[in-house]
Amino acid sequence: MSSVIVAMVLVFMAVVLAVFAIKHLSTKLARQYQETFTTSARVNLTEMFLFIEPKRIFMINMATLLLMPILFKVITGSWVFGILISIVLALLPRFAYKFLHQRRRRKFVHQLPDALTMIASSMQSGANLTSAIEFMAEEMASPAKQEFQLFLREQRLGVEFSTALDNMHRRIPEDEFQLVTAGMQISREVGGNLAEVLIRLSDTLRRKIEMEGKINALTAQGKMQGLVMTVLPVFIGIVLYHMEPASMGRIVTDPIGWGLIVVVTLMLICGYFTIRKIITIDV
Repeated sequence: MSSVIVAMVLVFMAVVLAVFAIKHLSTKLARQYQETFTTSARVNLTEMFLFIEPKRIFMINMATLLLMPILFKVITGSWVFGILISIVLALLPRFAYKFLHQRRRRKFVHQLPDALTMIASSMQSGANLTSAIEFMAEEMASPAKQEFQLFLREQRLGVEFSTALDNMHRRIPEDEFQLVTAGMQISREVGGNLAEVLIRLSDTLRRKIEMEGKINALTAQGKMQGLVMTVLPVFIGIVLYHMEPASMGRIVTDPIGWGLIVVVTLMLICGYFTIRKIITIDV
């Protein structure tokens, strides 16, 4: 009898220790995830001049991750879709930041020809380079306005022209802007008519952007076909699930069906990126 009591006490202590260990580990992981999420959000949003409280975004993200499994459980009767959607949403911010950065950089590149033309016109009218950039920054829209104003602010704080330009290129790591920074730095060091250099750069960039637009228009059909071919199997699966819920329901209730969902998802992702790789043409 005493041995049974001792065993029960040991089991109880083991359970209590396991609960405390799991709680401590989950709390630590949650704290690390929060720190990583908020730090990444603060850095990425600041670089894009979006001053949003990272903790608010974290709370929205956590609420979405917790509600999605419950919502899909109510709709489909299975936790699988909800858990998969939560995993996708947990990975989504990283890709969202990358997409927003790329879109902002491309918008900056599209503004460059007009910005360079305005700087060159001001310099031909008798203004120096700094005054010409100040006038351009006041007239241009974001993100060119934000980046050049930050460039001017660094110069007022004592940062050298080349260093401030390199910092700006580090924030906008595009080939077109690298060409501009190299041209401006070489012209300042070697000498020459910087206004003419900027006009030539503006014309070159405008032609390059025009060519990229034509290529994007020609490959738009291929991009849409890749998107349709990726979404079509999912759409057909949803339709079949509503037409034959008894037969298709095994996909979300049977472990073999879960594995099939994972395999199909991976194949669709690989097919989509393969099509995008084929139709992506660098100018």
